[in-house]
Amino acid sequence: MVTRRHALKSLIFGAGALSIGLYTWRVEPHWLEFTNPALPIHGLPASLEGRTLAQLSDLHIGPLVDDDYIIHSFQRLRTLQPDFVVCTGDWITYRSEDQVAQLKRVLEHLPHGRLGTVGILGNHDYGHRWGEPAVANRVTEAAQAAGVTVLRNESVTLSGLQFVGLDDLWSPNFDPLMALRGRRPDAPSVVLCHNPDAADQPVWTGYKGWILAGHTHGGQCKPPFLPPPLLPVKNRRYTSGEFQLWGNRRLYISRGVGHLIRVRFNVRPEIPVFRLQSENV
Repeated sequence: MVTRRHALKSLIFGAGALSIGLYTWRVEPHWLEFTNPALPIHGLPASLEGRTLAQLSDLHIGPLVDDDYIIHSFQRLRTLQPDFVVCTGDWITYRSEDQVAQLKRVLEHLPHGRLGTVGILGNHDYGHRWGEPAVANRVTEAAQAAGVTVLRNESVTLSGLQFVGLDDLWSPNFDPLMALRGRRPDAPSVVLCHNPDAADQPVWTGYKGWILAGHTHGGQCKPPFLPPPLLPVKNRRYTSGEFQLWGNRRLYISRGVGHLIRVRFNVRPEIPVFRLQSENV
């Protein structure tokens, strides 16, 4: 027999579940957080001390993320006037050529770093099953047309800071040895690498410094005090935030801006705005 107390408990439970569902669907996926980690770099020029570097990651422009949300996020970042802007891949969620046209429209609003804007590709930028280099080429062209220096296993130095860009781990163009061979070993450097599992590859001899990554979305949903149950990486500790690696390297994984499924819980989207500082060795 259903008592009034049981009915009230069921009503409260149902209302709570509905509220959580609405929050994870309608609120947190667009509740963007700007974080301010420090980025100590060995040999950083004095002219770059205190400058800022903003990391855009996992925009996933396409059918699943609202363009207005991405554009508004760009506008918010622009007001901070970052000195460098880097994008660590997954510019789009590819379904058809419509996404490339959509990317071009949204990137008309892309904020640029006062000293430079650099990007790399992620697995979704390679189209279906991460195996369509022609799609990756069109994403590259769209980003370059928007003023981004896209690095595909290569490096560039801007205002005394060297950026090394790896192509995606799951792509047919992943060649970290090429990327790392092309750098100046004595230059202050930051590596851009979409998938943090690449940090465990046996290719990092001689590199000591930061790797900025994305890909995980922080798991998108994280029970309190527990690790996220779903992560698209082999190394299950690579969730989000800062990690110390072997070989005097450090890894920062952004939770990203967009999503593949419009649901987040306890894992807000993120744009890290790093403050550059000299590393005391």
